[in-house]
Amino acid sequence: MADVKLVRVQKAYGDVQVLRDIDLHVKDGEFMVFVGPSGCGKSTLLRSIAGLEDITGGTLSIGGRVVNDVPPAERGIAMVFQSYALYPHMNLFDNMAFGLQLAKVPRDEIRRSVEQAAKILHIEHLLDRKPKALSGGQRQRVAIGRAIVRKPEVFLFDEPLSNLDAALRVKMRYEFAKLHEELKTTMIYVTHDQVEAMTLADRIVVLSVGRIEQVGTPLQLYEQPDNLFVAGFIGSPRMNFLNGELLRGDATGADVKLANGDVVRCAVDASRAQAGMKVTLGVRPEHLTVGLGSDRENPLHAKVTFVEALGSSTQAYCDYPGTDEPLTCQLDGRTPIQTGQALTLGVPAAWCYLFDADGRAFPRRFALQPQAEAA
Repeated sequence: MADVKLVRVQKAYGDVQVLRDIDLHVKDGEFMVFVGPSGCGKSTLLRSIAGLEDITGGTLSIGGRVVNDVPPAERGIAMVFQSYALYPHMNLFDNMAFGLQLAKVPRDEIRRSVEQAAKILHIEHLLDRKPKALSGGQRQRVAIGRAIVRKPEVFLFDEPLSNLDAALRVKMRYEFAKLHEELKTTMIYVTHDQVEAMTLADRIVVLSVGRIEQVGTPLQLYEQPDNLFVAGFIGSPRMNFLNGELLRGDATGADVKLANGDVVRCAVDASRAQAGMKVTLGVRPEHLTVGLGSDRENPLHAKVTFVEALGSSTQAYCDYPGTDEPLTCQLDGRTPIQTGQALTLGVPAAWCYLFDADGRAFPRRFALQPQAEAA
């Protein structure tokens, strides 16, 4: 196993800067996930670690060895791509063994390695079949098995589940988590799906336009987003954002006046704020409560414009002044909600997020405290 360190890593195609001063330490045995919207640079970053792209600045090391000029085959990594890239004329055994055969590994050792990997992935009964006889999930396991037999120091995964249907993606997430627990190898995983990131990662790297916006555990990113971008990207449904003006702010909290005159109390440290400054209030859909009276904490008066009844939950989209998009509420599935209904919504002050005009978050006073790293 090995750690991966990037110090001020950059990547440019001519005048187009794709990666900008990336500083990152992936710890030995860690499951790190890169997330971000299309074009943010996450796949380019992964390919740079693999050696499939040459970095144009900075230092990249794997296991303490600088690998800036080391070819991919000598970096001690194995990569699993979005496409399975299996040889259709070979059976599963030969697909998984092909790389070892090219390396002139003894036949008995190849068989032991392939059979061991197949057992880990629960495909030992399929080794004589060809790829066309397999399901999508089984083909993905073969691609992973081909990487396992190489016994790499670092596994790299580039959106490996994007070709699978929703139900199979859920199952394969579980398989990836078990695989990491069993192998205890450093894994770096790229996805655009933040649900995958939240369920798989030890830590998540959120990228935007070639820069790292924030690195942290899933819960840290959910509880303590550094800025508007991270707050809007992490969480499903997406966080609601409401424009407002700061009436009062200090270390104990802030009072925010919204566009329609509603005043919301936020449990944040607003000691660096000044009265009158423009701010953005963030409220997650799952933290909004609903009632017909006016006894809600931080009451917001809205009108339902659309309802999605999903069984376990109901998502209500509401008209509310000062929002660029409908105000989204995620409620219990048995909550009686109808289109056109007037609602009094409330949100606890402890679950209010607040951002300044530059998009920087004010620290939440009741946010999760980061755990001290193990010595």
